[in-house]
Amino acid sequence: MRQAGLTAMWIVAFAVLGGTAEAQPRLPYDLQRKIMVERYLVDAGIKNPDVLRVFAETPRHEFVPEDQRAKAYLDMALPIGHGQTISSPFIVAYMTEQLQPRPDDKVLEIGTGSGYQAAILSPLVKEVYS
Repeated sequence: MRQAGLTAMWIVAFAVLGGTAEAQPRLPYDLQRKIMVERYLVDAGIKNPDVLRVFAETPRHEFVPEDQRAKAYLDMALPIGHGQTISSPFIVAYMTEQLQPRPDDKVLEIGTGSGYQAAILSPLVKEVYS
């Protein structure tokens, strides 16, 4: 019983003293991107070094609303408004890798949404139409 009381006290203290995710300092976005690439792309089987490089360089947090930025580098779809979502990083990476983009390619990207997929493709191909 005493242990349960101590645990409850720590939980309450943590919440009251600012133990929420919003109150904690966040890692810089560039470090979050690096972690995202390793954890959600490389570990999931994405192998194309050009695709991995572009993901490490593209600021996904700039393609989501302000209230979603804390989640920008998690492997999840996020709402971007008007009933739309930005696809998870793995899904975008998988689609990009399967496309096997070449520097002389021209790509028509349908369903632009946030523009993140087009931003990922643009350094890999000659032109992206979105």
